[in-house]
Amino acid sequence: MDSANVERFEANRDRLASLAYRLLGSAAEAEDAVQDTFLRWHAADREHIEIPEAWLTKVVTNLSLDRLRSAKMRRERAVGDWLPEPLLDGDPMLGPADTVEQRESVTLAVLTLMERLTPVERAVYVLREAFSYSHAEIAEILDITESASQQHAHRARRRVAVAHTVSEVDRSSARRIVEAFVDAASSGRTERLVALLTDDATAISDGAGQTRKLLRYSVPEQIASAMRAAFKPTPAKRKLVGGSPAMHAGVINGCPAIIAAIEERVVGVVVLDVRGGKVAAVRGVADPDRLGRVTERWRRRERDDSFIQSW
Repeated sequence: MDSANVERFEANRDRLASLAYRLLGSAAEAEDAVQDTFLRWHAADREHIEIPEAWLTKVVTNLSLDRLRSAKMRRERAVGDWLPEPLLDGDPMLGPADTVEQRESVTLAVLTLMERLTPVERAVYVLREAFSYSHAEIAEILDITESASQQHAHRARRRVAVAHTVSEVDRSSARRIVEAFVDAASSGRTERLVALLTDDATAISDGAGQTRKLLRYSVPEQIASAMRAAFKPTPAKRKLVGGSPAMHAGVINGCPAIIAAIEERVVGVVVLDVRGGKVAAVRGVADPDRLGRVTERWRRRERDDSFIQSW
């Protein structure tokens, strides 16, 4: 392949990756889908491709849908024991963030709720809300009618609407929220943490990859008790992560997050959905298999001072 066609593909890589990530909820799977798209581009008769950007979009979308429909992925996600792979703010895989819809479409709340959608509904939602494709264009990409695209979009919006109440934050407000949450969790007083939670707050954790099922909590007092236990350092926890991590405040998928890191390796993140000034959901990810991309981006950036230097 000549350099011009390689450059044309590379100019689209970040956009394709952000599309695949929204569809798959996994950075690793998204990277694989983009690489497979490159191989298709390499093998294609490009003289018959009128609009390369549209062709690449169609290929990466359908390759992602093939992955969503695969027996392996259905087994992994059928019982709900799955969390989206978190991404650090500034990661190009997060994609467009000019509109509220684009920012919402990449939150962990929306990515989790999109598991309720069929693969086609998920594709229509992402193409429409995050990338502003018309229904005519979506119909061409997915080989469906415009009317079907409109119907899929309507159903998808209805099913993920509950996530649209989550507040957006910047890095400075994220730090205030995170420090207040950790201070309450470390205080030993359950009522302090309960006061920061909404009445319908939920919490979910992957158990650092040590359990087959996700850990779920749905009562504020239960969440507060679990968070108090989680933020209490023990020799066993330090052994599990390989040392005493520093705690940083950051933004993950558009939400305030606690980032635990040992030197340049991220060992865990706790992402907070904020609604009306209170925490509505807590999502903890510490499985090393799901933190590779966050660690990679963490190493490249200038970081704020940790609010806990050694946990």
